[in-house]
Amino acid sequence: MAQYTRQEVVEEAKKLAKMMADIEEIDRFKQLEAKLNDNQKVQSHIKKIKALQKQAVNFQAYGKTEALQKIEKEIDRLQDELDEIPVVAEFKDSQTIINDILQMVSNTISREVTNEVIRSTGGDLLQGETGSNKSSHGCSH
Repeated sequence: MAQYTRQEVVEEAKKLAKMMADIEEIDRFKQLEAKLNDNQKVQSHIKKIKALQKQAVNFQAYGKTEALQKIEKEIDRLQDELDEIPVVAEFKDSQTIINDILQMVSNTISREVTNEVIRSTGGDLLQGETGSNKSSHGCSH
């Protein structure tokens, strides 16, 4: 049975990351990000939101609750407007898709490592038990 070093596994993970960076969904994400950066309306909203967030931090620090609530309402309003811009919605969808892909790859690796450990110890995949969990006594058919 082949033995790999941790370094070899990390190198393979880097290769996998490079492959993933070249999938269609990542290309779409990059295109949408570029569109967002070029969109004046989007950038203007983001600037306003960031400025208001700074103000909110100051109001919070000085305990100005009423002013803080007004600012937070304005931030929410601008955020809602931002979310209604089609390219922003597309970008958020694209982010979700990429996160789902990363989660799927991560879960697959995790599951396969566990299954490999179970298989290599002569365990039971259906029971999810390694061979070390099997008792050596009892009936065997």
